Amino acid sequence: MARDEARIVEVMSRPAQELPTVPSRSQQAQRLIRDHPRRIEADPAGEPIVRGQVLAIAPSPAALSLARRAGFRVGRAQAYGGLGLEVVVLTAPRGMPATEAAQRLRTLDPQGQYEFNHLYQQGGAAALAAGAAPAAGLARVRPDPSIRVGLVDGAVARGHPTLAGAKLVQKAFVPGKTPPTAHATAVASLIAGAYGPFRGAAPGATVYVADVYGATPTGGSVEALVRGLAWLAENHVPVINVSLVGPPNRLLAAAIQSLTARGHVVVAAVGNDGAAAGPLYPAAYPGVVAVTAVDARRRALPEAVRGPHVDFAAPGADMAAGGLAGFVKVRGTSFAAPIAAGRLARMIRRPDPAAAARAVAALGEESTDLGVPGPDPVYGKGLVAFELRTDPLSVGAQRTALRGP
Repeated sequence: MARDEARIVEVMSRPAQELPTVPSRSQQAQRLIRDHPRRIEADPAGEPIVRGQVLAIAPSPAALSLARRAGFRVGRAQAYGGLGLEVVVLTAPRGMPATEAAQRLRTLDPQGQYEFNHLYQQGGAAALAAGAAPAAGLARVRPDPSIRVGLVDGAVARGHPTLAGAKLVQKAFVPGKTPPTAHATAVASLIAGAYGPFRGAAPGATVYVADVYGATPTGGSVEALVRGLAWLAENHVPVINVSLVGPPNRLLAAAIQSLTARGHVVVAAVGNDGAAAGPLYPAAYPGVVAVTAVDARRRALPEAVRGPHVDFAAPGADMAAGGLAGFVKVRGTSFAAPIAAGRLARMIRRPDPAAAARAVAALGEESTDLGVPGPDPVYGKGLVAFELRTDPLSVGAQRTALRGP
């Protein structure tokens, strides 16, 4: 038995840990702001942002001169060649909150584009799964480098057996150490993994992982997220999965618009703020393939966001995915999006607007209509890839161990 197979058998034989109650997205945001007051503050809507920072989108030299004279520290201009964007991080004078700083800059330069450095959130809790390893053992999957999928998330555990047949290309967009995360590993396994009865949507694919979290409290910033998206664009990755959610943001909107115009397919989780919640982003931006989740009975998750922007449903509950060790049982729209992304990646090999449109249309043709006839705000155009839901009992994942946005 190979070393990685032996490790997964040993880990999956341990008793399962109880999953702590997963806080809501708003509770997570409040905790971030409370626990890191020197680094994080709230915007006017209560969303977490990097303290004292304002992002200037393509500012003019005159605007930067005005900012300097007003006491702002002007950072280096960052050109995102893959997106055709340029951003400058402005740091407010000492003691000035970002909300006041942004208003000050907009007053000085009414024609400019200034935005908060919002923090986007991923899933909450993880624990070890219980049970025996699948009898079928490690699946022998031949890598297919022609299938390429981008993943904007945390770092993925390289040695996970489900990803033995896939190729991971990872790059961090945050400083310091970047430990693997359970959330990103689960999402990657659902894209490209294979182990025993478990199959991702595109086994053996090459996954380009843009780690925007690392171990910093300001991980998931929109500035890091857009740098990751630019890297994926520069590498001509045709399909990009974003299982992160947050508020609307001018910089993120510009990045998404640039990607879709260039023929990239951006797939995003709609989020778990509840059926009565407003839209979350980037899923709600025009051109994004917004994915909701269903359970084992093909019912939409009650916590899933609804609205006219929902495009498809995919399995996202009562199912297994790869965790940091062994398998975990997952729940959340985070885990439905990568299934749709992997499916689309099998249809498009390079960014191309026409090919992207054909791939999304083909996904619609293979979907199963649920709910009221025709597209609706709960299931979108319908359910895709339900056959890829792996029963947690078949791989030993007996407890709910991971939830996502």
